[in-house]
Amino acid sequence: MYPDLYKGLNLKPEDLTAYDSPLISFNGKMVIPKGLIRLPIQARSEVVEVDFIVIDAYSHYTAIVGRPWLYALGAISLTTGKSSTPLEMGSKSSLGVGAQLPPQEREELIVFLKRNIDVFAWSAYEALEVDLDFICHHLNVNASVIPKKQAPRRSSKEYSNTIRDKVMKLKLAETIKEVFYPEWLANTAVVTKKSGKWRVCIDFTNLNKAYPKDPFSMPWIDQLVDATIGHPR
Repeated sequence: MYPDLYKGLNLKPEDLTAYDSPLISFNGKMVIPKGLIRLPIQARSEVVEVDFIVIDAYSHYTAIVGRPWLYALGAISLTTGKSSTPLEMGSKSSLGVGAQLPPQEREELIVFLKRNIDVFAWSAYEALEVDLDFICHHLNVNASVIPKKQAPRRSSKEYSNTIRDKVMKLKLAETIKEVFYPEWLANTAVVTKKSGKWRVCIDFTNLNKAYPKDPFSMPWIDQLVDATIGHPR
């Protein structure tokens, strides 16, 4: 919990209990909490007691709650899902339409989506090559870094077949094309997903080292909060 919310609730410093375990903020700096306070939180008819760690730091947020609180209330994070009803969009797939939309707005949205069904790509392989006049991404590689060629790695037959199938799908979708890089060379790597399937990746270890760090990285709040659960330091 941040100062604006704490003061807005008319809470006093003496309401806090001791909490001396330091926290690491999102920008990597160490923050010493002001203390801990337990407050009742109501969501519709459910009320639960929540322990808030109070810190004196600036934030765009008033408070951040972790997944245990969301699970306790049976809530859904807006960044990971939404209440919706399925809308069939032909034989390929379906879309979710907000269940809480007003009836007229919902019907207008459904008509609009069905009228523009041809603009949807149901998989990455249906999103064909983007015109370079529309958008083009360049890597801001440090020119003083010596290019690195990784030594070729031999993959097992099973991995090689997986890599070959993935490359062919991407080529057919015009997502990639065959080129020759005489300076930077990186190997492919096959990793196992949670589902048991395989994901084909590129080992950009050397290229990442030659790329300047972004001081304004995206705030992956869900991942950052999850990573701190049970690990205050």
